[in-house]
Amino acid sequence: MSIRHGLLALLERGPMYGYQLRAAFEESTGATWPLNIGQVYTTLSRLERDGLVRPLPENEGGQRPYELTDLGRAEITVWFATPISRTDRPRDELAIKLALALTTPGVDVRAVVQTQRTATIQTLQELTRLKSRSDEPGDMSWRLILDAMVFQAEAEVRWLDHCEASLVRYKPPAPGSVATPESADHRTEAHR
Repeated sequence: MSIRHGLLALLERGPMYGYQLRAAFEESTGATWPLNIGQVYTTLSRLERDGLVRPLPENEGGQRPYELTDLGRAEITVWFATPISRTDRPRDELAIKLALALTTPGVDVRAVVQTQRTATIQTLQELTRLKSRSDEPGDMSWRLILDAMVFQAEAEVRWLDHCEASLVRYKPPAPGSVATPESADHRTEAHR
């Protein structure tokens, strides 16, 4: 998640200081992704260094608000207009975990899948409960985030079902055989 762009988007509303930015971010996202105040100020320093924001004089309370520069406005406009690529997202820890479980001796891959399925279904149930309680008109941004989280959990359950079905048909390589770069190249060609 881009804290950088999140802060720029919030500053489009008008000048704010760090604690206001943190509160506005958490309010906009339903506190789904809490921000550490240190992250906010570190990011503001970088944004200032890059010419995207500028500090204003301290207010009566001693806080220093920041405002967007023209370059910052251009940056946020481009961010909103550019789709997020799957390659821009962090690695999928679950996919990596399952891939490694397949090749690690003594790991019951089916148990790993079942444990994750149980946890994901519990998360899905909790998200559904939260969604049913979130019906105030001002909660639209929170509802959209909840929807995204529900859809992601549903997709994960479907993928885990697929993994389980694939494991039933899976024939592990003979002991002592190791995948070679040539076999990896063959798999890559087969998927094209």
